Amino acid sequence: MTLLYSFRRCPYAMRARLALLASDTRFEIREIVLRDKPAAMLAASPKATVPVLVLTNGTVIDESLEIMLWALARNDLERWLDGYDAALVARFDTDFKHHLDRYKYTERYGVDAIAHRDAGLALLEMLEKRLVATRYLSGAERTLSDMAIMPFVRQFAAVDRGWFETQPIAHVQAWLAALVASPLFDRAMQRLERWVPGDVPVGW
Repeated sequence: MTLLYSFRRCPYAMRARLALLASDTRFEIREIVLRDKPAAMLAASPKATVPVLVLTNGTVIDESLEIMLWALARNDLERWLDGYDAALVARFDTDFKHHLDRYKYTERYGVDAIAHRDAGLALLEMLEKRLVATRYLSGAERTLSDMAIMPFVRQFAAVDRGWFETQPIAHVQAWLAALVASPLFDRAMQRLERWVPGDVPVGW
């Protein structure tokens, strides 16, 4: 069976799980602890980050967006690929993630958290303009663009929930709330025990 190494709270692993579930891909999931990564995962992917997807033929995919595209190419039940805005996703994977990290982990980077918070907000205002016209980023239904970007916006919002909720981005706030409240997200965020060699496989 296809095997996924994951960490529940990681946004990259989160979006990979969302796409695998949405494509009805059957896989075994192994929840890891980042401070003590299992040898089997490191052997499969020396880059040592989640998610890592190991296919039944031994092929390894260890980039979250590539996992999403692989899953949806096999079975795109909700037509997520139809609304895939690669440029928008890339902007959030680079610029937004840069500011998110420095806003959330200020001490690690030694920077001005407020400056990076404001830069992140400016990018969310760009989403706000899109969401004024449509319920989701590419139209009336959620697509790959929404599900690839949402985990990072969720993380940004959680740094200071009170501040986030007072910002003039009502459509972004509603968009985020709807995606987080979905049954799909609930399934993807199921709590699992840490995997150790010898455990009974957990199938999803």
